[in-house]
Amino acid sequence: METRIPEHHPLRRLFGALTERSFTEKLGWPDLNVTEYVSNLLVEFTHADQLYRVRNARGERVDTVVDMLFESEVLLEAQSVEREREVHRHIGDFTLFMAGLFPEYLRRLKTASLIYHKDFLVDYVKTGKRSYGIVAQFQEGEFKIHRPLFRKLSENFELCVTGLGFVRSDLDRMQDPTYRKAKHILLN
Repeated sequence: METRIPEHHPLRRLFGALTERSFTEKLGWPDLNVTEYVSNLLVEFTHADQLYRVRNARGERVDTVVDMLFESEVLLEAQSVEREREVHRHIGDFTLFMAGLFPEYLRRLKTASLIYHKDFLVDYVKTGKRSYGIVAQFQEGEFKIHRPLFRKLSENFELCVTGLGFVRSDLDRMQDPTYRKAKHILLN
């Protein structure tokens, strides 16, 4: 099912403006490739089916980073190098999104009440950095041209998380109903 949001959709413009402002003005990092990637990630993840798009061999939704890591390994579940790259890219995207926009979710994972959650011991920042770093190592075909972007995302993961935190603050101030609904779904 195609859930692509049109190029000129107001949500795309909103996230583009907020991301550019946060990364350029607040972080002092005016990298158009990074801000465009992060902005598109925000738009893409407005659909929960995109946030949880990784599926296992049985077609079931994979919703923990631990299970995504299992799906990304060629020696375990990944059926090809392309699948490995795709899942590692998604791990980087997922961990960046969650760490930047929903840090309280990560704090909640670490509480004693969630000790049995599969991601209890996962460091989202380290895992996201590692996954983007793996994606940056792919050199075949179209993957080669994206290597610099994914290297930047890996090397500056914490900065990207901070930038998304500024975007979240702006959304909070705007009292965006879409954000409040997503926050409610994720935290309840």
